[in-house]
Amino acid sequence: MRMRSVLATVTAGLAAATCVTAAAPADAHGGKAPGVHACSPAVSITGYSDALDKTTYDGTFVGNLSALAVDRDGRIAALSDRSSLFTLDRETLKPTSVVNLVDEKGAALDSEGLAVERDGTRLVTSETEPSVRRYERDGTLVGSLPVPDALKVAPAGRATSNLTFEGLTLLPGGHTLLAAMEGSLSGDTAGIVRFQTWDRATRQGDFRLSAQYGYRTDTGLGVSEAQATPDGRLLVLERGFTAGVGNTVRLYLADLRHATDTRRVDTLTGQDGVRLARKTLLADLVNCPSLGAHAKQPQPNPLLDNIEGLTITGRTPDGRLQLLLVSDDNQNAAQTTRLYSLSARLPHTVNG
Repeated sequence: MRMRSVLATVTAGLAAATCVTAAAPADAHGGKAPGVHACSPAVSITGYSDALDKTTYDGTFVGNLSALAVDRDGRIAALSDRSSLFTLDRETLKPTSVVNLVDEKGAALDSEGLAVERDGTRLVTSETEPSVRRYERDGTLVGSLPVPDALKVAPAGRATSNLTFEGLTLLPGGHTLLAAMEGSLSGDTAGIVRFQTWDRATRQGDFRLSAQYGYRTDTGLGVSEAQATPDGRLLVLERGFTAGVGNTVRLYLADLRHATDTRRVDTLTGQDGVRLARKTLLADLVNCPSLGAHAKQPQPNPLLDNIEGLTITGRTPDGRLQLLLVSDDNQNAAQTTRLYSLSARLPHTVNG
């Protein structure tokens, strides 16, 4: 795979888990042109690659990718929602290994969210229950985290099947884990979703339930990923699809610092006294240059597809965050597994 752009080396200020010099995804199947390709004043696109689309590795289909994370050695972990966890070479972004994940009964997962701890332990969500499980690097299941009853899929709780833990991220320091619900709970106002956190007292201690927050998505969109920034805020991907039109994908910066802990708030309706997370639009990806991309189905921008995964891979020399995104092709001939390289300059404050 011939690469035509390279991400800058990560600055020492990022945690060790995110220290990586990775290749930007652009090759003979991708696109890149010289200069700055602005999607918005805050976000630019560097390149993209379709080289993994409809390929296999070691007999496993390379697709259905729903999450990305930077491993402790700098390689990229890529999670398929069909229970496969790939390791991608940090330079070529080609698979170098794959392990299959199963639950306590040996059944496959609807795996959607991924975070990697400093010791290499993988934290993986499944939308089915939902759940957060911990795995060794070789795929051995080592435990699971508690989940509030209200966040469980009905009839056990108030969540809707396939609209649960879609995003997962460790906040700086590794002591707090956050899972983002894709959709609203029954009883909550449509568009208001819950972000659940877990804390641990020691670096390698067990996670225990902690604060919960409300976040309002744009009309018709759901949360497909949440990724902590080095300063403790969140990059949030909101995504939707309209048949015959295509995908909407927006990148937001969210701030939980003044949000209300909602774990004891039964219903979220936007009521007075309950402060939701503040968010600022960084970019609507429909406004990115297409870079010569082709879509297999109608799209408002041929660059777009079902983007579900996002991780921070480093910084540019001028301090912008380097982002790697991936689309989930749903193993569908009309969709594409596509990797995207973006950079983002974060504002100092988040709007209400």
